[in-house]
Amino acid sequence: MESRLSCGALESSIQGDALRSATRICAQCATELSQYNSGDLCAACAKARTPGVPDRAWRQEAVQQALAEWDFGEVLRLVRKRSGLSQMAVRELTALPQSFISDLEHGRKQVGSPVTLLDLLNGLGLPEDLQYLLLTPLRRNAPNPGLSRAAEAALPWTADRMVTSLEVAIGGTTAMKRRSLFTTLSGATLTQYVLQSAVAPVEVLASSGTTTVTDSLVDSLQGTTDALRRADAVGGSGALAETARNHLRMLVGLLKNGRCSEALLRRLAAVAADTASQAGWYAFDSGNHDAAQLLFLGALRAAHASEDSRLRAGALGFLAIHGYSAGDPRDAITAARAARQAITGQEAPALHAMLLTRQARGHAKLREEHHVKAALDEAQELCGRGVGEDDPHWLYWINPGEILGQTGSCYLDLGKPDRAACAFADAREVLHRDETRTTAQFLARAAMAQMRAGDADAGCVTAHEVLDMVDRVRSARLDDHLRTMLDEARLRRSYTPVRDLLDRGRSVLSERVVA
Repeated sequence: MESRLSCGALESSIQGDALRSATRICAQCATELSQYNSGDLCAACAKARTPGVPDRAWRQEAVQQALAEWDFGEVLRLVRKRSGLSQMAVRELTALPQSFISDLEHGRKQVGSPVTLLDLLNGLGLPEDLQYLLLTPLRRNAPNPGLSRAAEAALPWTADRMVTSLEVAIGGTTAMKRRSLFTTLSGATLTQYVLQSAVAPVEVLASSGTTTVTDSLVDSLQGTTDALRRADAVGGSGALAETARNHLRMLVGLLKNGRCSEALLRRLAAVAADTASQAGWYAFDSGNHDAAQLLFLGALRAAHASEDSRLRAGALGFLAIHGYSAGDPRDAITAARAARQAITGQEAPALHAMLLTRQARGHAKLREEHHVKAALDEAQELCGRGVGEDDPHWLYWINPGEILGQTGSCYLDLGKPDRAACAFADAREVLHRDETRTTAQFLARAAMAQMRAGDADAGCVTAHEVLDMVDRVRSARLDDHLRTMLDEARLRRSYTPVRDLLDRGRSVLSERVVA
């Protein structure tokens, strides 16, 4: 299968912003099209119709040096000359205008967006074994590994590094605990990490321990992760964060000391990736955002080792939540788009829909309404297809209620409370009420939307319903929603029903602090 680079992974690493223009997709494979592409096919699909660049064209030292220096005009010129291709032929391969190709070769234009760069390199058929050269300028500027967590992105994606990353996330040694005090990754450094996960080769896994690992043991370990996931959906993270860390600690021990086949070792890495993602989510839901990101990054390394692109997409999806909730919304967009690129060949409409809602949340924080609507419309359409053949079992919770709830959240961030209230009203009709924490969070936002839209009575009724639900749910993130909901109500405290709500809200919150 042809290797293709990830658009989201390059999002913050080059100049320009492809999101400023209207999003268009390839008529054949639905990949996002470059702003310079006036046709209806992406570079890869267009390339299939035209003789490609021979491998020998990439083997010249000057070509590889230009690639390592990100001199893409020189890369294009050298590769085209060695292939004997005209600029018109390159246009057919890359779906980029001939005028842009000429200007790029002569230094009159630069590559202006990640999408354009991917159209160029995928169209020219950059060999998989040379993709690592794109990391050269990133590694050249990497900090000393002993001084900063930012160096984590530049470290090799080996099995040993995966284990170390997971040990850092769960606090394996005093030195590792000290490392967890560094600030979180964001911006170009996080993008570098995502890029590494996309292009780094997967190492052969070999076990050298003495503890026998069997299929039934791995099944049992996955079952524990699944049981914790279901408990979280109902009652919140509560005490699950530490329980999940202990479970992950056992998995890391088996990755270090287990004895089994390579295939079973990859299965074990997959369970570790799933567990690390969940443990990160429990930490995030408990309000420990730095610890959560460490676990998400460890999950990304374990997913890479497992060779399961869906788990990689899942870890990136959690990083997207971290971005739009506690970091930079642009990181959320980068992570979500990279995740979708990772599963391009999968029949997984539910997974794509989930990632699109997280991309939409990032756009909403940036007030990019056009992109919000495009992402949500596609998510709703994909969700309507039902579960796909490749959708993972851990994504059972994606349903129309989730999509509608995220739609309401986006419109709330966009400053459109009327539309948010309508979306939340539709969501409550189809939400799974046994997933108490999620339902309570959406209803807390619904109450805020109703109040902002001028319907304080409806907002108070919904808010009281939320307070009825939260007694047995332990979630710092939900508590933040309750406080925000009550802060919104305080703006209308002259109204008697609002004062009653505030009195009850203070009592409920004080009890939750004690608990």
